[in-house]
Amino acid sequence: MPLFSSSKQEKKVKLTFANGLLFVERADGKQQAFPLEWFPKLMSATDEEREDWKQTATGIHFNALDIDVAL
Repeated sequence: MPLFSSSKQEKKVKLTFANGLLFVERADGKQQAFPLEWFPKLMSATDEEREDWKQTATGIHFNALDIDVAL
C-alpha cells in the first residue's frame, strides 16, 4: 500500500502586526519584533498579502510581496 504525505508545511511561528511592528512568536514562546519601516512593501501591504507567507529554513518569506525576513 503506498504512503502519501502532505506537501503542506506546518507553520511553527505566529505572526502579528501591530503599532508599526511585525511580531514573530516561535513555538517555544520566544518573540521578536521588527519595525515595518525596515520593509516598506510589507508596511503598505494588504492583510491578504501579509497572510500569504511561508516559513523557510532561514526565516519567513512573504510570497505575494517577495520579501524575506530572517529570524
